[in-house]
Amino acid sequence: LNLIPEIVEQLERLKTWRQHIHAHPEMAFKEYDTAAFVAERLREFGLTVHEGIAGTGVVGTLTKGGGNRAIGLRADLDALPIVEANTFEHASKTPGVMHACGHDSHVAILMAVAEILASEKANLAGTVKFIFQPSEEGVYNDKGETILSGAELMVKEGVLENPKVDVIFGLHIASGSDNGVIEYKPGATMAAVDQLDIKVKGKQAHGASPWTGVDPIVISSQIVMGLQTIVSRSVNITEDPAIVTVGAIHSGIRQNIIPESSHMIGTIRTFGTAQRELVHQRIKDIATNIAESGGGKADVTIGTGYPMTYNNPELVAKMLPTLQGVNGKDRVRTVPAHTGAEDFSFFQQKVPGFFFFLGARPDNKKANEVAGHHTPDFHLDEGQFQVGVKALGSLVVDYMEMEQPKKKK
Repeated sequence: LNLIPEIVEQLERLKTWRQHIHAHPEMAFKEYDTAAFVAERLREFGLTVHEGIAGTGVVGTLTKGGGNRAIGLRADLDALPIVEANTFEHASKTPGVMHACGHDSHVAILMAVAEILASEKANLAGTVKFIFQPSEEGVYNDKGETILSGAELMVKEGVLENPKVDVIFGLHIASGSDNGVIEYKPGATMAAVDQLDIKVKGKQAHGASPWTGVDPIVISSQIVMGLQTIVSRSVNITEDPAIVTVGAIHSGIRQNIIPESSHMIGTIRTFGTAQRELVHQRIKDIATNIAESGGGKADVTIGTGYPMTYNNPELVAKMLPTLQGVNGKDRVRTVPAHTGAEDFSFFQQKVPGFFFFLGARPDNKKANEVAGHHTPDFHLDEGQFQVGVKALGSLVVDYMEMEQPKKKK
């Protein structure tokens, strides 16, 4: 199945779709217009479309009888609460909201794959589910805990069932990586993310007589420094990295008052279940013991976020020749693990998955010259989006054409 002619013809339409979505960004679980735009296109392509999954999620299903394999492809719909600084014509028209992570490109790429595979339906033997999920960035409560992940909710609502998906593929655009280069890592690929919340209780006193109180700010400072020893002294860094970051401390109202309490929040990144449990326990031990040693008390809450993004090594090995055939061996590269997190991991907990990255840095820019993800001037080079289309489309075709495993008698 030769996808290239269709991709070349479609590239301008793909850009138009992406720019439309970029100009009209919507926050998590509010992607009503984006979802409707996707659903309308999928119906035009002849897919069976289901809307309203996990709120605003859309699934387009393409089925051709004969084959018993089912493949999932995923893109994310939501934008971020960022004021866009770019001034190009398709800059955000929604105040305070911006596609600053590339989700608009993921949606456009997957729509292009859907149109191409639908046009080649007669040559396919199996089912493809095009999953457009809400809220990859998550919705947070007042503690900073991720309480709603679009992927997690879609899994709970059965998006991988009826028919059961065998494998799932996804990509993420990367503004800082070489243009058109595919990057991947077998095994642990992106970190599990959890939220740290520590409340320190002290005793209020006059700042001129600190011995009459218990200073929660001093205790909090010692806790912050103590937490740094988790990575340097408790984690086996020869196996996997880990990160414990305190992102904010709130305490006090006046320069000459020792406050009653202090509150700190932060993020935790780990790779592997055992490591995750170890880091969580060490955070609790360090915070509570330091607080007690200073005469105070620490209440530690760790909110569970996204699990680790794990690329099934067997699936990666099986499909790597496809990516190399699409893009050339020299333009498919392994990379170290990312300490960022992705809720694609919820799909991978249920079925083998392969998540990879596509570089979109302009050829005339160095990595330190481009705007990073989640920044107001984030932008992408659209010229190599076709690589993503070819990659996802070819993964589907090649996986379907592989020899079916023999059933046990």
